[in-house]
Amino acid sequence: MKKMTQEEAKRICDRVIGFSKADECRVSIQGTRAGNIRYAQNSVSTAGLNQDTQLSVSVAFGKRQGTATVNEFDDKSLEKAVRRAEDIARLAPENPEFMPAASKQEFKATPTYFEQTAAIDPDYRAEVALQSISLAKKNKLIAAGFFLDTLGFEVIANSNGVFGFQESSNLSFSCTARTEDGRGSGWVTRTANDARLFDPREASEVAIEKAMRSVDAKALEPGRYTVVLEPAASSDILNFMFNAFDARQADEGRSFLSKKGGGNRLGEKMFDEQVNIWTDPWNADAPVNPWDSGSMQARERSSIVKNGKIESLQYSNFWAKKQGVAAKGRAGNTIMSGGTKSTEELIASTKKGILVTRTWYIRSVDPQSLLVTGLTRDGTFYIENGKIKHPIKNFRFNESPVTMLNNIDDLGKTQVFGDGRKSVVPAMKLRDFNFTSLSDAV
Repeated sequence: MKKMTQEEAKRICDRVIGFSKADECRVSIQGTRAGNIRYAQNSVSTAGLNQDTQLSVSVAFGKRQGTATVNEFDDKSLEKAVRRAEDIARLAPENPEFMPAASKQEFKATPTYFEQTAAIDPDYRAEVALQSISLAKKNKLIAAGFFLDTLGFEVIANSNGVFGFQESSNLSFSCTARTEDGRGSGWVTRTANDARLFDPREASEVAIEKAMRSVDAKALEPGRYTVVLEPAASSDILNFMFNAFDARQADEGRSFLSKKGGGNRLGEKMFDEQVNIWTDPWNADAPVNPWDSGSMQARERSSIVKNGKIESLQYSNFWAKKQGVAAKGRAGNTIMSGGTKSTEELIASTKKGILVTRTWYIRSVDPQSLLVTGLTRDGTFYIENGKIKHPIKNFRFNESPVTMLNNIDDLGKTQVFGDGRKSVVPAMKLRDFNFTSLSDAV
């Protein structure tokens, strides 16, 4: 990836817009460098580095649109991409939901870039794998994991004068540790923009401890139980809801936020009063670009759920105009408030219950109630009198995040997830979580 400066990016965008003969022109540039290392059976299996920079140009004649992409940046290639986009637009049917390009606006930079993450090299990646593998071998376990670091930049511009330039960095890590006989399994995941916040040894120790404690799991009858969901287990389920605050789906009767007889449930109390959810591109833990790449509009800090009440919905430009509301950039992150308690403290306050490390293979059952089904995995334990008594076999569950957020006993500390759209989710202690059957998988 050739790392562009803001001045270079602006010059290229101006050049592309200058080539266009269409009514309007939109340009975006994305550059990415992604390094990775993968290991399994306590040995590194692959390592690599992928780099690419692409420019996309979209033009419109009236309501007819065309788009072309290119990864060469000389004038001849740029003009060729513009002409191709214009040819496509002339042939395209009119888009009945076409919306004009965004007006000129200012973007307040967000803290998405860290030199320590940008400086990650093959030696750093190898050290991550080495620490994890060494700990596994020391404990007579078998480890598998994946570490990914990304460095990139995004540029947006249009013929109305919009221009934005933002650099970003991110890393993600996951590790599964298993006993040699396959009867015990533990897992961990970590995400960070800043490499200084990541400790591969600490993360691997979590997976290793789970694997060693999960051997000789006992069967427990399916049913409704108090559960302590670690943040990763909460996140995978709640993301089905975080992605469902779309106003159009609600207004058209296709959402859990649809009101019988028409309309949406904006302003209604739907969750426990402990539930507070918002979006904030400048959040220090989960920063994202200050604009919505699709609409090229600025993002804002916005409350989604406050004290259990629906505070806002997300509108596309078309639907905002149709419904007579102000359009703004769609969210790039979702943040849910938590508490000050650790997962261990949530366990200590539980008389009888189940600790869930991870949920996986989650599938939608009913979009309008957000009912989902999935499995627990990699460390499920029975809690009695505030202590983990023994490991238990995994369950299949049928549950809705709407129901979950009405059955909150307590909330714990939060964790960050995702390397594109980010979420911040707490550990949760819930009552009456619905486990429907057993699973023999570890």
